[in-house]
Amino acid sequence: MTAPTAAPATEPAAELTEATPDSGTETTAAEPAAAPVEASPEPASAAEEAVSGADAIADSVSDSSATLGGMIEQLDAWGFTVADTRFSVWTLLVVILVVVGVFLFARISTRLAKSGLKRATRLDVSQRLLAEKILTVALWAVAILIGIDILGIDLTALAVFSGAFGLAIGFGLQKTFGNLIAGIILLMDKSIKPGDVIAIADQAGNETFGQIRKIGIRAVSITTRDEREYLIPNENLMVNQVENWSYSSRKVRMQVHVGIGYGCDQKLAQTLMLEAAASCKRVLETPKPTVWMAEYGDNSVNYTIHCWIEDPEMGVGNVRSEVLNRLWDLFQENGIEIPYPQRDLNLRDNAQFQQLVAAISQRVEAKREPGE
Repeated sequence: MTAPTAAPATEPAAELTEATPDSGTETTAAEPAAAPVEASPEPASAAEEAVSGADAIADSVSDSSATLGGMIEQLDAWGFTVADTRFSVWTLLVVILVVVGVFLFARISTRLAKSGLKRATRLDVSQRLLAEKILTVALWAVAILIGIDILGIDLTALAVFSGAFGLAIGFGLQKTFGNLIAGIILLMDKSIKPGDVIAIADQAGNETFGQIRKIGIRAVSITTRDEREYLIPNENLMVNQVENWSYSSRKVRMQVHVGIGYGCDQKLAQTLMLEAAASCKRVLETPKPTVWMAEYGDNSVNYTIHCWIEDPEMGVGNVRSEVLNRLWDLFQENGIEIPYPQRDLNLRDNAQFQQLVAAISQRVEAKREPGE
């Protein structure tokens, strides 16, 4: 007996049976096989696109010069491969040259733009500084985009990275971008501009004044009379109260306080005060200096001399000192007294007071006897 034959492992393709009405015979047709599905290509990474950009530059250089092409091939031979991407000395050199070129292009174009804006005499200081900041940001953006295009990097490959970078900006660089926008707003509304004199306070609460030298991307640089430079964030000047001495006018009124004795000629003293204020070179003739009687003090009649200056950045303490020095000489020449603090003590007479005086007298006499 012969063993039965084993069935094949693979089943034949299914057949379609079709009966023809004329002959009554049946025709069979094989079922068509399904077409293979091709996998969609994965987007190239930024590193791969940078390498492809370097390869494109190498091909174009090789076509123009055989000598340079041989040098490029030698540089490209020195490298290593990571996954499916090859990195070589030529790739690194191209990336470095593009980065340096972008940096130089942005710096040179920014300087040329600033020099061109300085020649525009119709723009004031705030408008020129605002235009410089906008042009700087725009030129750097254009330079970076040119560098990306030269390297052949597709921006869609950086979608994930840009999302993470945007999240980092939202949390980590929130204050930085806030100060940047605040600086632009300050320049647009011209509330604070370079050259203005504003009052500031240090960490100890001592108030002083300084001149704005520069409005930067992050902070405003203010220099005081003692050459101390304060860097105040732009956002603080936006949300806090600021005392600007030269916002609408550079004229500043300052006060000099003086006290004279009750027995002096008050009219003559006031005339001398006006003369001392007018003799100061920095005090303006218009508006004229004035003298106000402030109060009747404990020891003197107190006056306030009001005088105007238009260069507060040069200081106010030196003007006050010059007026007081001149006034001292005038008071000495005309017999006007500047009194010392005085106190009158009234002691009531009683038995206890007499006993105290007698005890003090005895002690004083007892100390004198050994010396005699």
